[in-house]
Amino acid sequence: MTASKVKRIAYLGPHGTYTEEAALLHDPTAHMTPLSSVLAVAAAVDTGMADEGVMAIENSLEGSVPDTLDVLIHESRLLIRRELVLPINHQLMAKPGTSVNDIQVIYSHPQSLGQCRRFLERCFPKAQLMASLSNAKAVEEAKASPVPAAAIAPKRAAELYGMAILASGIQDHPVNVTRFVVIAHEDSPTPTGHDKTSICFSFDRDEPGQLYGVMGEFAQRAINLAKVESRPSKETLGKYVFLIDMEGHRLDPPVKAALEGVRKRVGMLKIMGSYPRFRNGAPA
Repeated sequence: MTASKVKRIAYLGPHGTYTEEAALLHDPTAHMTPLSSVLAVAAAVDTGMADEGVMAIENSLEGSVPDTLDVLIHESRLLIRRELVLPINHQLMAKPGTSVNDIQVIYSHPQSLGQCRRFLERCFPKAQLMASLSNAKAVEEAKASPVPAAAIAPKRAAELYGMAILASGIQDHPVNVTRFVVIAHEDSPTPTGHDKTSICFSFDRDEPGQLYGVMGEFAQRAINLAKVESRPSKETLGKYVFLIDMEGHRLDPPVKAALEGVRKRVGMLKIMGSYPRFRNGAPA
């Protein structure tokens, strides 16, 4: 990419999503393309329609975002180039003049509905909760609803779509942050000294001690693991793909040696990218 070329970034849209906010934080000068799903974002980068994609991967309250993990594991060869962490402050909004007492339906992304579960159960126990493809899409659906409806979305969405904010900060816990990743055909190629590497792996056979052996490759080299989890392999019941985020870059000698050791122990190993860790409110 030449210095004069404007970067093209795809993200989960429409305008007014938290993902758009993350994309603007990543590169406010880029040409932004909102798309309807994380699969579409990945496809746009895969095919060259966009240079990079931005998608949510983990929330401090609801955990990992399954759609993003499935894209990185199963659907694409794209790599994580950067991570961003944003505070999430949910707003309840509706068309101007809508009374709280009249609301029958509340729209939002499934992750946001989960993050506001306690508020919704206490204040809107009879309202129907409707999952939307994105928080901004939820605003559009609430605005077009034939019955009194509200949406959970960012403050910017209320400004963009002319909605009235009925309640602010409705998430169940005050500390609510979401981690976003920037995906591209290449990860961050040069170690910074403050990096993270994400991998996934699976075993060909089910034998005792396999996962213990993989963990030992990192433990004996004093590599800190930031996250360990598993996802269904989508091949057969009871078979899983394991995911690890570790401190260090894939080119750092200890990490490189550990990954070589892991590769000998597993049936499949995929390095999903090395990238600077997001530290103290700013990328390293």
